[in-house]
Amino acid sequence: FRRVVIGGAAPPPDRPANVIATYGMTETGSGVVYERRPIDGVSLRIATPDPAGHGELEVAGPMLLRAYRTLDDPAGRDPKVDGWFATGDLGTIDAEGVLQVFGRAGDVIVSGGEKVWPARVEPLLDRHSKVGRAMIVGRPHPEWGHEVVARVEPADPADPPTLDELRDWVKADLPAWYAPRSLELVDALPTTSLGKLRRG
Repeated sequence: FRRVVIGGAAPPPDRPANVIATYGMTETGSGVVYERRPIDGVSLRIATPDPAGHGELEVAGPMLLRAYRTLDDPAGRDPKVDGWFATGDLGTIDAEGVLQVFGRAGDVIVSGGEKVWPARVEPLLDRHSKVGRAMIVGRPHPEWGHEVVARVEPADPADPPTLDELRDWVKADLPAWYAPRSLELVDALPTTSLGKLRRG
């Protein structure tokens, strides 16, 4: 294939050159950001960014839905505010207009006052030779608020990774607070019908 377009999850870091990553959702009518840059006519902004520039991604443009409609509300409810749609995704936009999405706002784990985006840790863990697939979740902790927990399908159940191995692996690329504090080995992680990790 000359081009393969992917979306719906964080793109793999080792994808071939002909594989194009896109970002979009049902409300945008398909992908509106390709290779982290919006297409013509699409505007992006970060609502109320923190000092590091992180915040909820909002999108505007002619492709947006007009309203959510139900049988009980046929007139529909317009979710936009002044033409901007709040995506529920957290990310940053740099000075060149390049988008980085960290994941869903509801997935963020706050541990010891630091924010941990599972979407940044999971692809990293998935590249470990002893990991088949990984999912990062938050568990209540009396001191830190939540602790970062790695739920892992071992690549070889007879030789699973250790917590120390995974912590060292993560800390080689990310700040120490992203490293899991606990490890749960599982036979299979829960997924949706589309193969995405099921967090709920």
